[in-house]
Amino acid sequence: MKNWGIGARVMLVALLPACVLAILMLGYFTSARLSEIEQVHIERGRAFARQLAVASEFGVFSANREILQLLTNAALQEADVRGVTITDRQGNLLAASGEVSAAHLDKPGSADLLEIDNRLLIGEPVRASRLVVNDELSEILAPETRMADKDLGRVTIDFSLERLAERRTELLSNGILGLVVVLAGAILLARKMSHSVSGPIREVADAVTRIGHGEFSERVQNTGGGSLQALADGVNEMASRLEAAYHTMEQRVTQATAELRTRKEDAERANLAKSRFLAAASHDLRQPMHALVLFISELSSRNHPPETRRLVRQIAASAEAMENLLDSLLDISKLDAGVLQPEIRPFAVQGVFDRLAADFRPVADDRGLRLRIRPTTAWALSDPTLLERILLNLLSNALRYTARGTVMLACRRSGDHLRIEVRDSGMGIPRDAQEIIFQEFVQLDNPERARHKGLGLGLAIVRRLTELLGHPLSLRSAHGRGSMFTVELPRSEPQEERATEESPRIPGSLAGLTIAAVDDDQLALSSLNSLLSSWGCNVVAAESLERLQMDLALDSVTPRALVSDFRLRGSYNGIEVIHAMRRRFGEDLPAILITGDTGAATLQLAQAHKIALLHKPVRPAKLRALLQRQINAPEDVE
Repeated sequence: MKNWGIGARVMLVALLPACVLAILMLGYFTSARLSEIEQVHIERGRAFARQLAVASEFGVFSANREILQLLTNAALQEADVRGVTITDRQGNLLAASGEVSAAHLDKPGSADLLEIDNRLLIGEPVRASRLVVNDELSEILAPETRMADKDLGRVTIDFSLERLAERRTELLSNGILGLVVVLAGAILLARKMSHSVSGPIREVADAVTRIGHGEFSERVQNTGGGSLQALADGVNEMASRLEAAYHTMEQRVTQATAELRTRKEDAERANLAKSRFLAAASHDLRQPMHALVLFISELSSRNHPPETRRLVRQIAASAEAMENLLDSLLDISKLDAGVLQPEIRPFAVQGVFDRLAADFRPVADDRGLRLRIRPTTAWALSDPTLLERILLNLLSNALRYTARGTVMLACRRSGDHLRIEVRDSGMGIPRDAQEIIFQEFVQLDNPERARHKGLGLGLAIVRRLTELLGHPLSLRSAHGRGSMFTVELPRSEPQEERATEESPRIPGSLAGLTIAAVDDDQLALSSLNSLLSSWGCNVVAAESLERLQMDLALDSVTPRALVSDFRLRGSYNGIEVIHAMRRRFGEDLPAILITGDTGAATLQLAQAHKIALLHKPVRPAKLRALLQRQINAPEDVE
């Protein structure tokens, strides 16, 4: 009942007592009437039997069968009489009419009333009438008068109960009909009462529902009185206040939206200005850094006294640290630009683990930590290079923030997936900081921004790479109790290993090759010229396409490769320079584009034109290896 509405409850309250009372009263009166009719029917039969017994006295006394037969035949004319028998004192049949069964021939003294198969056998004794004798002669002549108190015989009537059954059925039908009429009236009355009570409440409920859906102008009609009137007034007052509050809130939201839009536009302008500033600053910073790296590389290749060589190594280490920071910024730019396309393939996880162990075991030993890498036979379906970068960043962080104890790398099977875990016993990460650590430039223990603690981009790169690969990344950590980073990736069936001989790449000799170089920055151009010359190359260096073409024409030489900066003074950029040189010297001319830009546009443009791209500051070994590969197999370079 707890889910019933008000109307249903009112109907139940109004209908249940009426139904119970109607059923009880009709049941009582119908039962009483049935009992009365049955009694009357039986008494009528017994009265008729008594009358027949009195009428049969002389015939039984005198054994006059003819008279008795006439009586039985006449008795059949009475309604409901199906058979009549008259027997003498010994049970001998004297007369019979109608249906006669063995029950009619029972001995005298048997039951006076017997119901068998929807009929009633009524027995009545035939007694002699009492005679008053006043003289002795009469007593002598009529000695049988002393037998007046004894039965002369027995009359048995087979009395039908069919009419009684019909009457009973008729009474029950009338009772049921009366009950149906009473119930129908009670239902109509209950519905009317329910509607009169629940109707106004339903109107209030519907009005409240519409108000809840935002129709604050809705009002309840004043119907009824008392509590219903108070309820309607309360709902109307509530709607009025909600309408006023809604209009006030709408105005505030409109004002806040306009203010937010203004602030958003300001933020977008500021972000655009910041991006432009960072791009310009990055380019301007990379230009001298690029020249510095090339000069250091050339300087390192020469013979120096021990003290000078130590200073060169320190300068090279400082430059390398700066390069690493710039490379992290470049990685973020590539990921945000969407130009990094993963190469998904099956591979053995142990190969990645072996390379990480070779890189980090000396670092762990230097810090007095244990680096445990559990061997695994699992195969994964992912990009092995990007996965290795993810694990490299996680292991680097784990070793950096663990003062003592163990750092462990393990791979576990989980159904159709693998869970690669990086665990440490370090300081741990508070719960409220476990999300912000994946943001750029966030370092919880480096508020002073010490350079030796990194730039705070490692975990930001991890988050972007896992999202790019579609590998869920999770973190479990507690402050002071270490951390566990987990990367989940699809498992693959073992594949047949390809026999590959990966010998370390030896750059080879570039001596005697003519290399064309274009850069509008004099310092960068000079350092590139000096580096290429130190490798034995004949360098034709110029600040523009026109100057380069003029110098090549004057020297009557054909370049074997072209190295060009992207941003140049004048109307040409590096890509256009490369296309112009290829139109003149052949489309297979090896070309390398160098840029200090980290924006998405430059990356996407270089990919679209399938030109090899290096970012400043360029590592000399990487430039030499790329030149050697392009010169030896230019058709493989995209």
